[in-house]
Amino acid sequence: MARRLGFVKNKILVAIVLALPIVLLPASVSLASQVVQEEGAPVGQGGNLGYIGAAIAVVGSTIAAGIALYGVAVGGSALLAERPDMFTAVVVLGGLSEGVAIYGFLIGYLILGKL
Repeated sequence: MARRLGFVKNKILVAIVLALPIVLLPASVSLASQVVQEEGAPVGQGGNLGYIGAAIAVVGSTIAAGIALYGVAVGGSALLAERPDMFTAVVVLGGLSEGVAIYGFLIGYLILGKL
């Protein structure tokens, strides 16, 4: 029973973390419109969507990198328990999964550079 309760708590936590950007989207739209108005740019030319697109790129890639790194950690620990000589391969796979977050940051930076 205690194990099932822990599983339910984990599912609730994952649901909250994944739903948080959706819940905060209206606040980010209003904040982005205030930033665009303070800079003096016209509001109706899609400046708001650029900020939101950059945020979605960074947040989405970071969540995806976390999920990928979790898989590498679980699989890598099982692999290292049986074959300790494969440490380098596990480290390389961890680096590749972190590259996803860096690519998302790069895309967000490029989007903000175009605004």
